[in-house]
Amino acid sequence: MDADGGWLVTLVTSSIRDHASGLFSSGILIYPTIDPVLTLVMATEGVEKISEDAPASGKASTRFDLEKETELRFEVEAGEAAEQVEMELLTGMAEVFGSELNRNKKYTFGPGAKIAVFTWQGCSVNLYGKPEVAYVSKDTPMLLYLNTHAALEQMRKQAERDNERGPRVMVVGPTDVGKSTVCRLLLSYAVRVGRRPTLVELDVGQSGVSVPGTVSALCIERPADVEEGFSVQAPLVYHFGSTTPGTNIKLYNKLTSCLAEVFSQRCEVNRKASVGGCIINTCGWVKGSGYQALVHCASAFEVDVVLVLDHERLYNELKRDLPHFVRVVLLPKSGGVVERSKECRRDTRDEKIREYFYGFRGVSFYPFSFEVRFSDVRIYKIGAPSIPDSCLPLGMSQDDTQLKLVPVTPGRDLTYHVLSVSSAEDGEEGSRKGIVESPVCGFIVVTYVDTQLQVMKVLSPAPRPLPRHTLLIMDIRFMDMK
Repeated sequence: MDADGGWLVTLVTSSIRDHASGLFSSGILIYPTIDPVLTLVMATEGVEKISEDAPASGKASTRFDLEKETELRFEVEAGEAAEQVEMELLTGMAEVFGSELNRNKKYTFGPGAKIAVFTWQGCSVNLYGKPEVAYVSKDTPMLLYLNTHAALEQMRKQAERDNERGPRVMVVGPTDVGKSTVCRLLLSYAVRVGRRPTLVELDVGQSGVSVPGTVSALCIERPADVEEGFSVQAPLVYHFGSTTPGTNIKLYNKLTSCLAEVFSQRCEVNRKASVGGCIINTCGWVKGSGYQALVHCASAFEVDVVLVLDHERLYNELKRDLPHFVRVVLLPKSGGVVERSKECRRDTRDEKIREYFYGFRGVSFYPFSFEVRFSDVRIYKIGAPSIPDSCLPLGMSQDDTQLKLVPVTPGRDLTYHVLSVSSAEDGEEGSRKGIVESPVCGFIVVTYVDTQLQVMKVLSPAPRPLPRHTLLIMDIRFMDMK
């Protein structure tokens, strides 16, 4: 910040300025300079160069000297046999997706990791190992993302003064435009200025909070860990059961409404949560029913701001269909965003489930394996198979079947399926109604089924007995190879 505590004003390109005019006064994006309160990390300005250093710890070492407002992008080769890459900040200050780096500390990134190290005023970084690719880029949208954070922070300050709620922000866009990264960035920046925002995760295919096939919400109290992401000790998680919203769009919208209701209730009793607002991460399905799901989400959460990443058509459609008071802003995606293959997405899902049972690299968990009798549990699938309208009972619609609980008889085809343990109270048939809208306690994986003995062996993060006896089956399978 300058001597009188004022603000620097930066004009952006005309297209972004026009799209941002509803959110930022006069189409101008403002951001503070050298103000730790607003998370600008500054250091001594340097000259960009790349040099080879002597190997450290048996690994080849490459040094990168970054100029101000540039970022080092590197990717770690995917695959089980791939070598990890370590990164160390030598001089200056830098951040990874909004999380500050500690100087002279080595950070380890495993196979498939895609990292961007950004600096505001220059820094020097060492990479140990052999990344698949590593380069320095001056073309980065970080200034625009910081401006977005600054505008949201102004809305939070206004909410404090007027005793209103803080901004509720929905981040949308097609697949592989960096929605999760922008959410992580904005959340980390908000926490670093003392806010307590909530992450709402609606991407059932690549969940950043819980296992795939779920929607969830998480109160963010500290910036994301550079290596592991956000701490997920107490999330609110609902069972969806598939990695694609289109498999049951009625259920998807129902769970979105459940999350919105619970979040609003929390805001009524927690002032910090209310002022902090929420950042909603959505899936990449933006056409047809997927688009309608976005509109439903905006309505359910009563969002104030929609950030559209790299999709002008979606931006214009949302401007047309959402209420006039919702500020829709078009932002560019980062040039470092990488398109992921189906195999990469599948591997990421498997790794997320593996982390749930076995922990991350730094912390190991030790799951339990035990037998469960068929008679001790009730297994359901949410959503009955689609049938012609003419065959439906009088007065019933297809929407009713999408929320119907269908009993599942345990058999060998249950092997390797992920099951959600519902928090719904165990009871008779009358308790079924609340199962769909009840959060889950956790997850188990069926590793073996014995139909003769009427038992199944499960992998569980906690010892027996199961906390509840109502289980919901997912379409997702996980083969435990450890």
